[in-house]
Amino acid sequence: LEPKVLRGDDPDAIHDLRVASRRLQQVLDLLYPPPRPGEIRKLRRKIRRCRRVLGEVRNCDVQLARVERTLAAKRTARRESWEAVCHYLRQRRADDFEKALKKLSKVNLAAFYVHVKGHLAPNGATPVAGHLNLPEELGPEQFSERIGGSLESVWQGFETQIACSHDDPRVGVIHGVRIAAKRVRYLIEVVHEFDVPGSKEAVQWLRGLQTHLGNWHDAEVLEQVMIEMVARPDFLREQLPIAMGVEKLILRNRKGKESFREKYFAMTRDSADYEWNKEWVAGIVAAPGEAFRIDN
Repeated sequence: LEPKVLRGDDPDAIHDLRVASRRLQQVLDLLYPPPRPGEIRKLRRKIRRCRRVLGEVRNCDVQLARVERTLAAKRTARRESWEAVCHYLRQRRADDFEKALKKLSKVNLAAFYVHVKGHLAPNGATPVAGHLNLPEELGPEQFSERIGGSLESVWQGFETQIACSHDDPRVGVIHGVRIAAKRVRYLIEVVHEFDVPGSKEAVQWLRGLQTHLGNWHDAEVLEQVMIEMVARPDFLREQLPIAMGVEKLILRNRKGKESFREKYFAMTRDSADYEWNKEWVAGIVAAPGEAFRIDN
């Protein structure tokens, strides 16, 4: 992924790097719970920095894809306004990527990969395909308990964030649910690798929730981009008719954003699927050895 990311010409590579960084961070958190060694804390910070550096670039890629799909339609209302938004997004992406490249160029991703790999395999051993390499002192029973404790922690954070969003549905609070859902899903994906019953259904539900939250987030980002675009004094002065057209796009976008938000609330308020997932997690936490079929 490194050459594609540094060239900046592959949106999928940037997305894959961000997803991989979250999964890697989740595995490190599982293998090295607090208090973590200083070296692991440094690795986690570097992983997080690389992901965040590319955050704005990823947002631009998502919005560009969305706007380009709209423009590809034969009948597109307010085409001139959409073309102006597309042009603005391309300029913004170029600027954001240049800033990200300066920061990423200071990180040797290949060397970083080798460094992290040494902490995922005991004594530098080659990882075994299909198996998670654990520190030698961590046996099957201890590992199941470790996962149970980690799952309890991330799920509690997820539930707390959902409850907060129901009471306070501001953008930042709902976005916090989106991040918490990713943490839970990536951890349950680890659980699923051990064929734990119910893990497949839990991952599918979380993926559906993330889809609605992702659609909501994309609509929110697009609105912010368009507001910043029309708020520029030079643009308002020179392109007033287009600016007025973009403002109408903002109003239409808000209706779609509200629809995605309501779908999210429906999935997390008095939902049978949500209650099933809560009970499933509680069962794993209460008896991790049984979930992982470990004989005492």
